[in-house]
Amino acid sequence: MTNTHSKPTLFQAFIPIIFLVIALFINVRIFGDSSLDGSNQIILILSAGVATLVALKLGYKWETIQNGIVKSISSAMASIIILLLIGCLAGTWLLSGIVPAMIYYGLQILNPTIFLFAACIICSIVSMATGSSWTTAATVGIALIGIGQALGLNEGMVAGAILSGAYFGDKMSPLSDTTNLAPAMAGTDLFTHIRYMTLTTVPSIVIALILFLILGFTSSGSGEITETGEILTAITSRFNINGWLFLVPLAVIGMILKKVPAIPAILIGALLGAVFALIFQPDVVTSVAGWEGANWEVTFVGIMKSLYGDISVVTGNAMVDELLTSGGMAGMLNTVWLIMSAMIFGGVMERTGLLKRIAAAVISKVSSTGSLVAATAGTTIFFNGTASDQYLAIVVPGRMYADIYKQKGLAPENLSRTLEDSGTVTSVLIPWNTCGAYHSSVLGVATGAYLPYAFFNLISPLMTVAFAYLNIKIRKIDPSKAEETEEALAEE
Repeated sequence: MTNTHSKPTLFQAFIPIIFLVIALFINVRIFGDSSLDGSNQIILILSAGVATLVALKLGYKWETIQNGIVKSISSAMASIIILLLIGCLAGTWLLSGIVPAMIYYGLQILNPTIFLFAACIICSIVSMATGSSWTTAATVGIALIGIGQALGLNEGMVAGAILSGAYFGDKMSPLSDTTNLAPAMAGTDLFTHIRYMTLTTVPSIVIALILFLILGFTSSGSGEITETGEILTAITSRFNINGWLFLVPLAVIGMILKKVPAIPAILIGALLGAVFALIFQPDVVTSVAGWEGANWEVTFVGIMKSLYGDISVVTGNAMVDELLTSGGMAGMLNTVWLIMSAMIFGGVMERTGLLKRIAAAVISKVSSTGSLVAATAGTTIFFNGTASDQYLAIVVPGRMYADIYKQKGLAPENLSRTLEDSGTVTSVLIPWNTCGAYHSSVLGVATGAYLPYAFFNLISPLMTVAFAYLNIKIRKIDPSKAEETEEALAEE
């Protein structure tokens, strides 16, 4: 027997969204940065509850709603597996010295005559290696701020260069949670997302670097650099740094280019990292293990810990010690929790036609690919300003617009790219957003001071909208497949 239910009005469809925005606004104000520890996830589930009440009022049965939740979560399982394996890879790449080597060689390109340019590149490398703009800012970023001040440079310019590089790496690194989250919400895979995002991200960072070169030559100061040598010494005191370590990331890049599926490619990368740890860093493996027993047992424990749990390598330099930590697979569980909570909310909204009603209103106002991408970018920035969290600025618009892109015949990587180009990078520009508050506090520079110089963060959303309006590299799909899926979901 088929269910009889009413079609939602636009106001009814927006009730769960309004609840979500208000609740998140209050939640982030109270919990601040710790809202990511679980309270945001609870808000998403409560919002799913509000959506369920609206759906029940419209005549939907609980079984129908539950099926939508299960289907929504199952659609994200591949992304969740990838995210867990990324945690393993991050652990073994730290243990093997791959991540320290990237940081070590990256710092050596620092040159006082082109400081802003170099600072941006250094932070790009470190953030690519760690997958975290937050860690980059809290470690290398703090050092670069101090160096910039010693050189007599404007601290807003220095912070802008740091954050431009940090968010370039955060946005492009397969180790980044947002880089995994965006394709999960849009319905594409990690490597396709990264390849497609390169098209807009590389021009954005090139323009930013040119601007930093111009600023550097017109705003150069004088002074000495001492922190860099201390960092390099701390890294080499614990790790055997050499060029052979780069064979592992090169192998993973090669697999990406050969279009090897993400799950086996990342798993192979993690296992190669473990092998290289045994070859080049046996002492580090032993110290991380913290275990007494036969040599093979100690080695086994050290490798396993890097794959699944918290590890840290102590050098005696607090800044470097902060960089040389990993949470392994367990460190990804909070993001997995967030994805599942978002999919519960999205599942209810999609299955009961609430998102479809909002989508219909959006489509009625959208006349081109450019206007759709601009609307998506505007929505992500809106959520960055209201929900005050970059993850939710990706999650909610991602679920809202996924079907619209399919109906318009646009491949999901168009959506995932827009989510990152406009959602991830603009979070740091909003003072009350968790990212803006964090970076401002860590670097000791007001958001308003670095905002005009965070060139990459300002250019990225403009670049993605420009590509859409100019119809550059906009991948298309057959919209009839999306329509068939929707018709199947509507039957009951």
